[in-house]
Amino acid sequence: MTSLSAGRAGTADPDLIDRLPGLAALTHARACAALLLLALVLFLPGQIALQPMDRDEPRFAQASKQMLETGDLVDIRFQGEARHKKPVGIYWLQAASVAAGEALGVPAARTTIALYRIPSLLGACAALLLSYWAALAFLNRRGALLAAALFGACLMLSAEARLAKTDAVLTACAVASFGALARAWLSRGTLVPLPRSSLVAFWGGLALGVLVKGPMVPLFVGLPAIALSVRERDWHWLARLRPGLGLAVVALAVAPWFLAIAWKSGGAFFSEAVGHDMLGKVGGAKEKHWGPPGAYTIAFFATFWPGAAFAALSLPFAWRMRSDDAVAFLIAAVLPAWLIFEAVPTKLPHYVLPLMPAFAILTVLGLRAGVLDPARRGAGAVAALVWAIPVGITIGLVAAGWQLDHRIPWAALPLLLGACGLALASWSAFRAAAPERALVLAVLASLLLAPGLFGLAQREIPALKVSPRLAAIRDALPCRDPQVASLGYREPSLVFLIGTDLATPPSGAAGADFLRAGGCRLLFVEDRLAAEFAAARGDAPASAEVGRVDGFNINGGRRIGLTAYAVVP
Repeated sequence: MTSLSAGRAGTADPDLIDRLPGLAALTHARACAALLLLALVLFLPGQIALQPMDRDEPRFAQASKQMLETGDLVDIRFQGEARHKKPVGIYWLQAASVAAGEALGVPAARTTIALYRIPSLLGACAALLLSYWAALAFLNRRGALLAAALFGACLMLSAEARLAKTDAVLTACAVASFGALARAWLSRGTLVPLPRSSLVAFWGGLALGVLVKGPMVPLFVGLPAIALSVRERDWHWLARLRPGLGLAVVALAVAPWFLAIAWKSGGAFFSEAVGHDMLGKVGGAKEKHWGPPGAYTIAFFATFWPGAAFAALSLPFAWRMRSDDAVAFLIAAVLPAWLIFEAVPTKLPHYVLPLMPAFAILTVLGLRAGVLDPARRGAGAVAALVWAIPVGITIGLVAAGWQLDHRIPWAALPLLLGACGLALASWSAFRAAAPERALVLAVLASLLLAPGLFGLAQREIPALKVSPRLAAIRDALPCRDPQVASLGYREPSLVFLIGTDLATPPSGAAGADFLRAGGCRLLFVEDRLAAEFAAARGDAPASAEVGRVDGFNINGGRRIGLTAYAVVP
Protein backbone atom coordinates (compact mmCIF):
# COMPACT_ATOMS: atom_id res chain seq x y z
CA MET A 1 0.00 0.00 0.00
CA THR A 2 1.36 3.44 -0.85
CA SER A 3 1.94 6.33 1.50
CA LEU A 4 -1.29 7.93 0.36
CA SER A 5 -3.31 4.74 0.45
CA ALA A 6 -3.34 4.35 4.20
CA GLY A 7 -4.99 7.67 4.94
CA ARG A 8 -5.45 8.96 8.46
CA ALA A 9 -8.43 9.50 10.68
CA GLY A 10 -9.35 13.09 11.34
CA THR A 11 -9.23 14.64 14.78
CA ALA A 12 -12.21 13.63 16.87
CA ASP A 13 -14.80 16.29 17.45
CA PRO A 14 -17.77 16.15 19.82
CA ASP A 15 -20.02 17.55 17.16
CA LEU A 16 -22.29 14.85 15.69
CA ILE A 17 -21.51 15.83 12.10
CA ASP A 18 -17.81 15.28 12.70
CA ARG A 19 -18.42 11.96 14.39
CA LEU A 20 -20.77 10.53 11.77
CA PRO A 21 -18.13 9.01 9.45
CA GLY A 22 -16.30 7.38 12.34
CA LEU A 23 -19.48 5.98 13.85
CA ALA A 24 -20.61 4.56 10.51
CA ALA A 25 -17.19 3.07 9.75
CA LEU A 26 -16.59 1.18 13.01
CA THR A 27 -16.94 -2.11 11.09
CA HIS A 28 -17.31 -3.10 7.46
CA ALA A 29 -20.81 -4.39 8.18
CA ARG A 30 -21.84 -1.07 9.72
CA ALA A 31 -20.30 0.86 6.83
CA CYS A 32 -22.20 -1.23 4.26
CA ALA A 33 -25.44 -0.88 6.23
CA ALA A 34 -24.98 2.90 6.39
CA LEU A 35 -24.30 3.10 2.66
CA LEU A 36 -27.31 0.93 1.87
CA LEU A 37 -29.53 3.18 3.99
CA LEU A 38 -28.05 6.18 2.20
CA ALA A 39 -28.82 4.54 -1.16
CA LEU A 40 -32.44 3.83 -0.27
CA VAL A 41 -33.07 7.42 0.87
CA LEU A 42 -31.40 8.77 -2.26
CA PHE A 43 -32.83 6.38 -4.85
CA LEU A 44 -36.27 5.15 -3.73
CA PRO A 45 -38.41 8.34 -3.78
CA GLY A 46 -40.03 8.80 -7.17
CA GLN A 47 -39.52 5.24 -8.42
CA ILE A 48 -43.30 4.76 -8.73
CA ALA A 49 -44.58 8.30 -9.26
CA LEU A 50 -42.07 9.45 -11.88
CA GLN A 51 -43.58 9.05 -15.35
CA PRO A 52 -41.75 7.15 -18.13
CA MET A 53 -39.07 9.62 -19.20
CA ASP A 54 -38.83 10.05 -22.95
CA ARG A 55 -37.22 8.90 -24.97
CA ASP A 56 -34.67 6.29 -24.00
CA GLU A 57 -36.33 4.86 -20.89
CA PRO A 58 -39.66 3.85 -22.50
CA ARG A 59 -37.79 2.49 -25.51
CA PHE A 60 -35.93 0.07 -23.25
CA ALA A 61 -39.06 -0.74 -21.23
CA GLN A 62 -41.23 -1.28 -24.30
CA ALA A 63 -38.66 -3.61 -25.87
CA SER A 64 -38.52 -5.60 -22.62
CA LYS A 65 -42.32 -5.70 -22.53
CA GLN A 66 -42.41 -7.07 -26.08
CA MET A 67 -40.03 -9.86 -25.04
CA LEU A 68 -42.66 -10.91 -22.51
CA GLU A 69 -45.46 -10.55 -25.06
CA THR A 70 -43.74 -12.61 -27.75
CA GLY A 71 -41.62 -14.96 -25.65
CA ASP A 72 -38.64 -14.10 -27.88
CA LEU A 73 -35.67 -13.48 -25.56
CA VAL A 74 -33.14 -13.11 -28.38
CA ASP A 75 -34.44 -10.42 -30.72
CA ILE A 76 -34.94 -6.87 -29.41
CA ARG A 77 -37.80 -4.86 -30.92
CA PHE A 78 -39.67 -1.61 -30.42
CA GLN A 79 -43.07 -2.22 -32.00
CA GLY A 80 -42.16 -3.64 -35.43
CA GLU A 81 -38.71 -2.06 -35.59
CA ALA A 82 -35.56 -4.01 -34.70
CA ARG A 83 -33.71 -2.31 -31.84
CA HIS A 84 -30.16 -3.33 -32.65
CA LYS A 85 -28.32 -0.73 -30.56
CA LYS A 86 -27.38 -2.41 -27.28
CA PRO A 87 -26.92 -6.05 -26.23
CA VAL A 88 -29.63 -7.96 -24.45
CA GLY A 89 -28.55 -7.87 -20.81
CA ILE A 90 -30.71 -5.01 -19.56
CA TYR A 91 -33.78 -6.33 -21.41
CA TRP A 92 -33.44 -9.71 -19.71
CA LEU A 93 -33.11 -8.05 -16.31
CA GLN A 94 -36.15 -5.85 -16.89
CA ALA A 95 -38.25 -8.69 -18.27
CA ALA A 96 -37.35 -10.81 -15.24
CA SER A 97 -38.38 -8.00 -12.89
CA VAL A 98 -41.75 -7.58 -14.57
CA ALA A 99 -42.33 -11.35 -14.69
CA ALA A 100 -41.64 -11.49 -10.95
CA GLY A 101 -44.08 -8.62 -10.42
CA GLU A 102 -46.75 -10.46 -12.38
CA ALA A 103 -46.13 -13.62 -10.36
CA LEU A 104 -46.59 -11.60 -7.16
CA GLY A 105 -49.89 -10.19 -8.40
CA VAL A 106 -48.86 -6.61 -9.19
CA PRO A 107 -51.81 -5.13 -11.17
CA ALA A 108 -51.03 -3.96 -14.71
CA ALA A 109 -47.44 -5.08 -14.17
CA ARG A 110 -46.43 -4.72 -17.82
CA THR A 111 -47.25 -1.00 -17.88
CA THR A 112 -45.90 -0.29 -14.39
CA ILE A 113 -42.67 1.53 -15.13
CA ALA A 114 -41.38 1.06 -11.56
CA LEU A 115 -40.95 -2.68 -12.19
CA TYR A 116 -38.71 -1.98 -15.18
CA ARG A 117 -36.64 0.36 -12.98
CA ILE A 118 -35.78 -2.32 -10.43
CA PRO A 119 -32.54 -3.39 -12.22
CA SER A 120 -31.43 0.25 -12.29
CA LEU A 121 -32.28 0.70 -8.60
CA LEU A 122 -30.35 -2.45 -7.69
CA GLY A 123 -27.52 -1.45 -10.03
CA ALA A 124 -27.19 1.96 -8.37
CA CYS A 125 -27.17 0.38 -4.90
CA ALA A 126 -24.56 -2.14 -6.06
CA ALA A 127 -22.46 0.64 -7.62
CA LEU A 128 -22.49 2.50 -4.29
CA LEU A 129 -21.45 -0.55 -2.26
CA LEU A 130 -18.85 -1.59 -4.84
CA SER A 131 -17.38 1.91 -4.80
CA TYR A 132 -16.78 1.43 -1.06
CA TRP A 133 -15.04 -1.88 -1.80
CA ALA A 134 -12.97 -0.26 -4.56
CA ALA A 135 -12.03 2.67 -2.32
CA LEU A 136 -10.67 0.30 0.33
CA ALA A 137 -7.76 -0.36 -2.04
CA PHE A 138 -6.73 3.29 -1.55
CA LEU A 139 -8.10 4.43 1.81
CA ASN A 140 -8.85 3.26 5.31
CA ARG A 141 -12.41 2.32 6.22
CA ARG A 142 -13.48 5.82 7.18
CA GLY A 143 -12.04 7.34 4.03
CA ALA A 144 -13.57 4.64 1.82
CA LEU A 145 -16.96 5.22 3.42
CA LEU A 146 -16.71 8.94 2.76
CA ALA A 147 -15.64 8.41 -0.86
CA ALA A 148 -18.49 5.98 -1.51
CA ALA A 149 -21.01 8.34 0.10
CA LEU A 150 -19.73 11.20 -2.03
CA PHE A 151 -20.20 9.13 -5.18
CA GLY A 152 -23.61 7.82 -4.10
CA ALA A 153 -24.82 11.33 -3.37
CA CYS A 154 -24.10 12.60 -6.89
CA LEU A 155 -27.09 13.77 -8.92
CA MET A 156 -26.23 11.69 -11.97
CA LEU A 157 -26.38 8.41 -10.07
CA SER A 158 -29.66 9.47 -8.42
CA ALA A 159 -31.15 10.15 -11.85
CA GLU A 160 -29.94 6.89 -13.40
CA ALA A 161 -31.25 4.88 -10.43
CA ARG A 162 -34.74 6.00 -11.50
CA LEU A 163 -34.44 5.29 -15.23
CA ALA A 164 -35.09 1.89 -16.79
CA LYS A 165 -32.02 1.81 -19.00
CA THR A 166 -28.45 0.54 -18.98
CA ASP A 167 -26.33 3.07 -17.14
CA ALA A 168 -26.82 2.24 -13.46
CA VAL A 169 -26.15 -1.46 -14.08
CA LEU A 170 -23.23 -0.61 -16.38
CA THR A 171 -21.73 1.59 -13.64
CA ALA A 172 -21.94 -1.25 -11.11
CA CYS A 173 -20.13 -3.54 -13.56
CA ALA A 174 -17.46 -0.94 -14.28
CA VAL A 175 -16.84 -0.20 -10.58
CA ALA A 176 -16.48 -3.92 -9.82
CA SER A 177 -13.83 -4.34 -12.52
CA PHE A 178 -12.20 -1.01 -11.55
CA GLY A 179 -11.78 -2.11 -7.92
CA ALA A 180 -10.24 -5.43 -8.90
CA LEU A 181 -7.86 -3.81 -11.40
CA ALA A 182 -6.77 -1.36 -8.68
CA ARG A 183 -5.91 -4.25 -6.37
CA ALA A 184 -3.90 -5.95 -9.10
CA TRP A 185 -1.97 -2.73 -9.75
CA LEU A 186 -1.32 -1.74 -6.14
CA SER A 187 -0.20 -5.25 -5.16
CA ARG A 188 2.04 -5.87 -8.16
CA GLY A 189 5.46 -7.22 -7.29
CA THR A 190 4.11 -9.29 -4.41
CA LEU A 191 3.88 -13.05 -4.43
CA VAL A 192 0.45 -13.15 -2.78
CA PRO A 193 -2.18 -13.97 -5.44
CA LEU A 194 -5.25 -11.80 -5.84
CA PRO A 195 -8.19 -12.98 -3.75
CA ARG A 196 -10.81 -14.96 -5.60
CA SER A 197 -13.33 -12.20 -4.85
CA SER A 198 -11.26 -9.75 -6.90
CA LEU A 199 -11.07 -12.14 -9.84
CA VAL A 200 -14.84 -12.73 -9.71
CA ALA A 201 -15.46 -8.98 -9.50
CA PHE A 202 -13.20 -8.20 -12.45
CA TRP A 203 -14.34 -10.86 -14.88
CA GLY A 204 -17.94 -10.92 -13.66
CA GLY A 205 -18.20 -7.16 -14.10
CA LEU A 206 -16.64 -7.46 -17.54
CA ALA A 207 -18.98 -10.25 -18.68
CA LEU A 208 -22.19 -8.63 -17.43
CA GLY A 209 -20.98 -5.26 -18.70
CA VAL A 210 -20.52 -6.65 -22.22
CA LEU A 211 -24.03 -8.11 -22.15
CA VAL A 212 -25.42 -4.78 -20.95
CA LYS A 213 -23.55 -2.26 -23.09
CA GLY A 214 -21.04 -3.98 -25.30
CA PRO A 215 -17.50 -2.56 -25.23
CA MET A 216 -17.93 0.08 -22.52
CA VAL A 217 -16.62 -1.82 -19.47
CA PRO A 218 -13.66 -3.18 -21.50
CA LEU A 219 -12.98 0.45 -22.46
CA PHE A 220 -13.15 1.68 -18.86
CA VAL A 221 -10.68 -0.93 -17.59
CA GLY A 222 -8.65 -1.39 -20.77
CA LEU A 223 -7.53 2.23 -21.04
CA PRO A 224 -5.97 2.40 -17.53
CA ALA A 225 -4.45 -1.05 -17.97
CA ILE A 226 -2.73 0.10 -21.17
CA ALA A 227 -1.70 3.49 -19.78
CA LEU A 228 -0.19 2.01 -16.62
CA SER A 229 1.57 -0.77 -18.50
CA VAL A 230 3.13 1.76 -20.84
CA ARG A 231 4.15 3.87 -17.84
CA GLU A 232 5.86 0.91 -16.21
CA ARG A 233 7.03 -0.63 -19.49
CA ASP A 234 5.75 -3.87 -18.05
CA TRP A 235 2.59 -5.86 -18.78
CA HIS A 236 3.26 -8.74 -16.44
CA TRP A 237 1.26 -7.28 -13.54
CA LEU A 238 -1.92 -7.98 -15.53
CA ALA A 239 -1.20 -11.70 -15.22
CA ARG A 240 -2.37 -11.40 -11.60
CA LEU A 241 -5.91 -11.20 -13.06
CA ARG A 242 -5.48 -14.64 -14.72
CA PRO A 243 -6.54 -13.38 -18.16
CA GLY A 244 -6.57 -16.79 -19.87
CA LEU A 245 -9.18 -18.26 -17.57
CA GLY A 246 -11.04 -14.95 -17.23
CA LEU A 247 -11.40 -14.35 -20.96
CA ALA A 248 -12.63 -17.92 -21.41
CA VAL A 249 -15.31 -17.35 -18.76
CA VAL A 250 -16.38 -14.06 -20.38
CA ALA A 251 -16.58 -15.72 -23.80
CA LEU A 252 -18.70 -18.56 -22.42
CA ALA A 253 -21.03 -16.04 -20.76
CA VAL A 254 -21.57 -13.71 -23.71
CA ALA A 255 -21.10 -15.87 -26.81
CA PRO A 256 -24.45 -17.74 -26.77
CA TRP A 257 -26.60 -14.63 -27.17
CA PHE A 258 -24.24 -12.94 -29.61
CA LEU A 259 -24.24 -16.06 -31.79
CA ALA A 260 -28.03 -16.35 -31.53
CA ILE A 261 -28.66 -12.72 -32.51
CA ALA A 262 -26.13 -12.98 -35.35
CA TRP A 263 -28.02 -15.98 -36.73
CA LYS A 264 -31.46 -14.49 -36.18
CA SER A 265 -30.67 -11.03 -37.58
CA GLY A 266 -28.39 -12.23 -40.37
CA GLY A 267 -25.59 -10.07 -38.96
CA ALA A 268 -27.77 -6.94 -38.92
CA PHE A 269 -27.32 -6.51 -35.16
CA PHE A 270 -23.58 -5.99 -35.47
CA SER A 271 -23.80 -3.67 -38.47
CA GLU A 272 -26.40 -1.56 -36.66
CA ALA A 273 -24.87 -1.62 -33.15
CA VAL A 274 -21.27 -1.11 -34.25
CA GLY A 275 -21.47 0.53 -37.66
CA HIS A 276 -24.45 2.81 -37.10
CA ASP A 277 -24.89 3.38 -33.37
CA MET A 278 -21.37 3.30 -31.91
CA LEU A 279 -19.33 4.58 -34.87
CA GLY A 280 -22.11 7.02 -35.72
CA LYS A 281 -21.67 8.63 -32.31
CA VAL A 282 -17.94 8.85 -32.87
CA GLY A 283 -18.28 10.41 -36.32
CA GLY A 284 -21.16 12.79 -35.58
CA ALA A 285 -23.76 13.82 -33.05
CA LYS A 286 -26.56 11.29 -32.72
CA GLU A 287 -30.14 12.40 -32.15
CA LYS A 288 -29.18 16.08 -31.66
CA HIS A 289 -26.95 15.31 -28.67
CA TRP A 290 -24.01 17.34 -29.96
CA GLY A 291 -21.69 19.12 -27.58
CA PRO A 292 -18.35 20.87 -27.95
CA PRO A 293 -15.15 19.65 -26.30
CA GLY A 294 -15.28 20.68 -22.66
CA ALA A 295 -19.01 20.07 -22.31
CA TYR A 296 -18.51 17.20 -19.86
CA THR A 297 -16.15 19.31 -17.77
CA ILE A 298 -18.74 22.07 -17.43
CA ALA A 299 -21.61 19.65 -16.78
CA PHE A 300 -19.49 17.80 -14.20
CA PHE A 301 -20.19 20.49 -11.59
CA ALA A 302 -23.88 19.60 -11.73
CA THR A 303 -23.76 15.88 -12.53
CA PHE A 304 -21.24 15.12 -9.77
CA TRP A 305 -22.79 17.54 -7.28
CA PRO A 306 -22.18 17.79 -4.35
CA GLY A 307 -18.65 16.40 -4.73
CA ALA A 308 -17.63 18.14 -7.93
CA ALA A 309 -16.30 21.38 -6.42
CA PHE A 310 -14.17 19.46 -3.92
CA ALA A 311 -12.97 17.12 -6.67
CA ALA A 312 -11.91 20.14 -8.73
CA LEU A 313 -9.91 21.47 -5.78
CA SER A 314 -8.11 18.10 -5.59
CA LEU A 315 -6.92 18.08 -9.21
CA PRO A 316 -3.72 20.14 -8.69
CA PHE A 317 -2.78 17.70 -5.92
CA ALA A 318 -3.38 14.78 -8.28
CA TRP A 319 -1.04 16.25 -10.88
CA ARG A 320 1.70 16.94 -8.32
CA MET A 321 1.42 13.38 -6.96
CA ARG A 322 1.10 11.63 -10.32
CA SER A 323 4.17 9.52 -9.59
CA ASP A 324 2.44 7.98 -6.57
CA ASP A 325 1.02 4.56 -7.44
CA ALA A 326 -2.49 5.23 -6.09
CA VAL A 327 -2.84 8.62 -7.75
CA ALA A 328 -1.31 7.36 -10.99
CA PHE A 329 -3.94 4.63 -11.14
CA LEU A 330 -6.79 7.10 -10.57
CA ILE A 331 -5.46 9.45 -13.24
CA ALA A 332 -5.14 6.55 -15.68
CA ALA A 333 -8.67 5.43 -14.85
CA VAL A 334 -10.13 8.86 -15.61
CA LEU A 335 -8.02 10.92 -17.99
CA PRO A 336 -7.83 8.79 -21.19
CA ALA A 337 -11.56 7.95 -21.14
CA TRP A 338 -12.48 11.55 -20.32
CA LEU A 339 -10.46 12.89 -23.25
CA ILE A 340 -12.11 10.38 -25.60
CA PHE A 341 -15.60 11.37 -24.45
CA GLU A 342 -14.77 15.06 -24.80
CA ALA A 343 -13.51 14.45 -28.35
CA VAL A 344 -16.57 12.47 -29.48
CA PRO A 345 -19.26 14.83 -30.90
CA THR A 346 -22.17 12.99 -29.21
CA LYS A 347 -22.44 14.19 -25.63
CA LEU A 348 -24.71 12.66 -23.00
CA PRO A 349 -23.99 13.33 -19.31
CA HIS A 350 -24.38 9.73 -18.17
CA TYR A 351 -21.53 8.52 -20.39
CA VAL A 352 -18.95 9.57 -17.77
CA LEU A 353 -20.85 8.25 -14.74
CA PRO A 354 -18.58 5.15 -14.33
CA LEU A 355 -15.59 7.51 -13.95
CA MET A 356 -17.04 9.32 -10.94
CA PRO A 357 -16.00 6.82 -8.21
CA ALA A 358 -12.39 7.56 -9.14
CA PHE A 359 -13.04 11.28 -8.65
CA ALA A 360 -14.61 10.58 -5.26
CA ILE A 361 -11.59 8.53 -4.14
CA LEU A 362 -9.20 11.19 -5.41
CA THR A 363 -11.16 13.84 -3.49
CA VAL A 364 -10.80 11.97 -0.20
CA LEU A 365 -7.10 11.37 -0.89
CA GLY A 366 -6.81 15.12 -1.34
CA LEU A 367 -8.72 15.66 1.89
CA ARG A 368 -6.33 13.38 3.79
CA ALA A 369 -3.35 15.18 2.24
CA GLY A 370 -4.70 18.54 3.43
CA VAL A 371 -5.18 20.11 -0.01
CA LEU A 372 -8.84 21.09 0.52
CA ASP A 373 -7.61 24.36 1.94
CA PRO A 374 -9.86 27.47 1.91
CA ALA A 375 -6.75 29.68 2.01
CA ARG A 376 -5.86 28.72 -1.56
CA ARG A 377 -6.64 31.36 -4.14
CA GLY A 378 -10.12 30.88 -5.57
CA ALA A 379 -10.94 27.88 -3.35
CA GLY A 380 -13.87 29.60 -1.65
CA ALA A 381 -15.39 30.59 -4.98
CA VAL A 382 -15.10 27.06 -6.37
CA ALA A 383 -16.59 25.59 -3.20
CA ALA A 384 -19.53 27.99 -3.52
CA LEU A 385 -20.81 25.71 -6.30
CA VAL A 386 -21.87 23.35 -3.51
CA TRP A 387 -24.75 25.68 -2.65
CA ALA A 388 -25.18 27.32 -6.07
CA ILE A 389 -26.42 24.07 -7.67
CA PRO A 390 -29.29 23.31 -5.23
CA VAL A 391 -30.28 26.97 -5.12
CA GLY A 392 -30.42 27.02 -8.92
CA ILE A 393 -32.43 23.78 -9.01
CA THR A 394 -34.93 25.11 -6.44
CA ILE A 395 -35.43 28.38 -8.30
CA GLY A 396 -35.73 26.51 -11.61
CA LEU A 397 -38.38 24.13 -10.27
CA VAL A 398 -40.45 26.92 -8.81
CA ALA A 399 -40.21 28.87 -12.08
CA ALA A 400 -41.09 25.79 -14.16
CA GLY A 401 -44.07 24.91 -11.98
CA TRP A 402 -45.43 28.43 -12.19
CA GLN A 403 -44.83 28.85 -15.91
CA LEU A 404 -46.21 25.46 -16.93
CA ASP A 405 -49.08 24.97 -14.47
CA HIS A 406 -49.40 28.24 -12.55
CA ARG A 407 -48.60 26.42 -9.35
CA ILE A 408 -45.65 26.15 -7.00
CA PRO A 409 -44.38 22.72 -5.86
CA TRP A 410 -45.09 23.48 -2.22
CA ALA A 411 -44.68 19.90 -0.96
CA ALA A 412 -41.12 19.76 -2.27
CA LEU A 413 -40.02 23.16 -0.98
CA PRO A 414 -39.18 22.13 2.63
CA LEU A 415 -36.76 19.46 1.37
CA LEU A 416 -35.34 21.68 -1.35
CA LEU A 417 -34.82 24.62 0.99
CA GLY A 418 -33.35 22.27 3.59
CA ALA A 419 -30.88 21.04 0.99
CA CYS A 420 -29.94 24.62 0.18
CA GLY A 421 -29.40 25.31 3.88
CA LEU A 422 -27.17 22.27 4.38
CA ALA A 423 -25.23 23.13 1.23
CA LEU A 424 -24.62 26.63 2.61
CA ALA A 425 -23.49 25.03 5.88
CA SER A 426 -21.11 22.85 3.89
CA TRP A 427 -19.61 25.91 2.24
CA SER A 428 -19.29 27.63 5.61
CA ALA A 429 -17.56 24.57 7.07
CA PHE A 430 -15.11 24.57 4.19
CA ARG A 431 -14.35 28.25 4.70
CA ALA A 432 -13.82 27.52 8.40
CA ALA A 433 -11.10 24.99 7.46
CA ALA A 434 -13.23 21.94 8.31
CA PRO A 435 -13.20 20.15 4.91
CA GLU A 436 -14.33 16.72 6.12
CA ARG A 437 -17.31 18.30 7.85
CA ALA A 438 -18.00 20.13 4.60
CA LEU A 439 -18.09 16.82 2.69
CA VAL A 440 -20.42 15.22 5.24
CA LEU A 441 -22.80 18.21 5.14
CA ALA A 442 -22.75 18.10 1.33
CA VAL A 443 -23.82 14.44 1.38
CA LEU A 444 -26.59 15.30 3.88
CA ALA A 445 -27.75 18.06 1.53
CA SER A 446 -28.10 15.48 -1.24
CA LEU A 447 -30.21 13.32 1.09
CA LEU A 448 -32.77 16.13 1.02
CA LEU A 449 -32.37 17.33 -2.56
CA ALA A 450 -32.79 13.96 -4.33
CA PRO A 451 -36.11 13.05 -2.62
CA GLY A 452 -37.36 16.61 -3.00
CA LEU A 453 -36.51 16.77 -6.69
CA PHE A 454 -37.35 13.27 -7.89
CA GLY A 455 -39.88 12.22 -5.28
CA LEU A 456 -42.03 15.32 -4.71
CA ALA A 457 -41.41 18.18 -7.14
CA GLN A 458 -42.21 16.21 -10.29
CA ARG A 459 -45.57 15.14 -8.80
CA GLU A 460 -46.68 18.76 -8.64
CA ILE A 461 -45.96 19.66 -12.27
CA PRO A 462 -48.65 17.75 -14.21
CA ALA A 463 -47.72 19.52 -17.45
CA LEU A 464 -44.75 17.14 -17.66
CA LYS A 465 -46.96 14.03 -17.58
CA VAL A 466 -48.42 14.20 -21.09
CA SER A 467 -48.43 10.48 -21.89
CA PRO A 468 -49.89 9.33 -18.53
CA ARG A 469 -52.74 11.83 -18.89
CA LEU A 470 -53.47 10.60 -22.41
CA ALA A 471 -53.48 7.01 -21.15
CA ALA A 472 -55.99 8.05 -18.48
CA ILE A 473 -58.38 9.21 -21.24
CA ARG A 474 -58.11 5.77 -22.81
CA ASP A 475 -58.80 4.10 -19.48
CA ALA A 476 -61.94 6.22 -18.96
CA LEU A 477 -63.64 5.07 -22.18
CA PRO A 478 -66.75 2.94 -21.62
CA CYS A 479 -65.59 0.25 -24.06
CA ARG A 480 -62.84 -2.26 -23.32
CA ASP A 481 -59.62 -2.62 -25.31
CA PRO A 482 -60.13 0.25 -27.77
CA GLN A 483 -57.90 0.61 -30.82
CA VAL A 484 -55.73 3.70 -30.21
CA ALA A 485 -53.78 5.93 -32.55
CA SER A 486 -51.77 9.13 -32.11
CA LEU A 487 -51.49 11.75 -34.84
CA GLY A 488 -48.36 13.86 -34.50
CA TYR A 489 -47.36 12.89 -30.95
CA ARG A 490 -45.10 9.82 -31.20
CA GLU A 491 -43.21 9.64 -27.93
CA PRO A 492 -42.17 6.12 -26.85
CA SER A 493 -43.79 6.68 -23.43
CA LEU A 494 -47.20 6.65 -25.10
CA VAL A 495 -46.42 3.36 -26.85
CA PHE A 496 -45.36 1.87 -23.53
CA LEU A 497 -48.49 3.02 -21.68
CA ILE A 498 -51.05 2.41 -24.44
CA GLY A 499 -49.71 -0.78 -25.97
CA THR A 500 -47.51 -2.23 -28.68
CA ASP A 501 -50.30 -1.90 -31.25
CA LEU A 502 -50.55 1.91 -30.90
CA ALA A 503 -51.01 3.25 -34.45
CA THR A 504 -49.28 6.40 -35.70
CA PRO A 505 -51.12 7.59 -38.82
CA PRO A 506 -48.92 9.72 -41.07
CA SER A 507 -51.51 12.40 -41.94
CA GLY A 508 -54.79 13.95 -40.92
CA ALA A 509 -56.60 11.96 -43.60
CA ALA A 510 -55.11 8.72 -42.30
CA GLY A 511 -56.21 9.69 -38.79
CA ALA A 512 -59.77 10.28 -39.96
CA ASP A 513 -59.76 6.94 -41.79
CA PHE A 514 -58.60 5.25 -38.59
CA LEU A 515 -61.67 6.53 -36.73
CA ARG A 516 -63.99 5.37 -39.52
CA ALA A 517 -62.64 1.80 -39.52
CA GLY A 518 -65.21 0.50 -37.04
CA GLY A 519 -65.25 -0.72 -33.47
CA CYS A 520 -64.17 1.18 -30.38
CA ARG A 521 -61.45 3.64 -31.39
CA LEU A 522 -59.54 6.54 -29.88
CA LEU A 523 -57.37 9.07 -31.69
CA PHE A 524 -55.08 11.69 -30.15
CA VAL A 525 -54.50 14.69 -32.43
CA GLU A 526 -51.64 17.09 -31.78
CA ASP A 527 -52.54 20.76 -32.27
CA ARG A 528 -50.12 21.31 -35.14
CA LEU A 529 -52.10 18.76 -37.19
CA ALA A 530 -55.54 19.73 -35.90
CA ALA A 531 -56.54 21.77 -38.97
CA GLU A 532 -55.43 19.01 -41.34
CA PHE A 533 -57.39 16.43 -39.34
CA ALA A 534 -60.49 18.65 -39.15
CA ALA A 535 -60.51 19.07 -42.92
CA ALA A 536 -60.22 15.31 -43.44
CA ARG A 537 -62.73 14.51 -40.73
CA GLY A 538 -65.42 16.75 -42.24
CA ASP A 539 -68.80 16.02 -40.77
CA ALA A 540 -68.16 12.31 -40.20
CA PRO A 541 -70.86 11.23 -37.75
CA ALA A 542 -68.98 8.68 -35.68
CA SER A 543 -66.31 10.49 -33.66
CA ALA A 544 -66.69 12.84 -30.70
CA GLU A 545 -64.21 14.86 -28.66
CA VAL A 546 -63.64 13.09 -25.33
CA GLY A 547 -60.70 14.87 -23.74
CA ARG A 548 -57.92 17.39 -23.96
CA VAL A 549 -54.33 17.41 -22.66
CA ASP A 550 -52.05 20.45 -22.59
CA GLY A 551 -48.52 20.05 -21.33
CA PHE A 552 -44.82 20.27 -21.99
CA ASN A 553 -42.87 17.70 -23.99
CA ILE A 554 -39.59 17.25 -22.09
CA ASN A 555 -37.88 15.56 -24.99
CA GLY A 556 -38.85 18.14 -27.56
CA GLY A 557 -38.50 21.04 -25.13
CA ARG A 558 -41.79 22.64 -26.21
CA ARG A 559 -45.37 23.11 -25.17
CA ILE A 560 -47.80 20.64 -26.64
CA GLY A 561 -51.55 20.22 -26.84
CA LEU A 562 -53.60 17.20 -27.92
CA THR A 563 -57.31 16.59 -28.36
CA ALA A 564 -58.77 13.11 -28.01
CA TYR A 565 -61.52 11.87 -30.38
CA ALA A 566 -63.32 8.60 -29.82
CA VAL A 567 -65.75 6.32 -31.57
CA VAL A 568 -67.75 4.30 -29.05
CA PRO A 569 -70.16 1.72 -30.57
